[in-house]
Amino acid sequence: MRLDKFLKVSRLIKRRTVAKEVTEQGRVWLNGREAKPSASVKPGDELKIQFGQKLVTVRVERVADSVRKEEAGEMYTILKEEGIGS
Repeated sequence: MRLDKFLKVSRLIKRRTVAKEVTEQGRVWLNGREAKPSASVKPGDELKIQFGQKLVTVRVERVADSVRKEEAGEMYTILKEEGIGS
């Protein structure tokens, strides 16, 4: 599954266009490398996403084309949340 679609389906980012923009700005890393929106995501991958002054690290648990809102949180596990700067 494409990275931008995973971010949207898992509800880490609300809209796919926003996920694409964030990724193109270099604020998403896949397994330690800066990722492109079209990068392939699979279970076991580690994502780092910069949200403003916060860096969130998650592990991909499963990939699905569509899930209900209640199940979206099961697609990933948050490993770490840390502040940046200040």
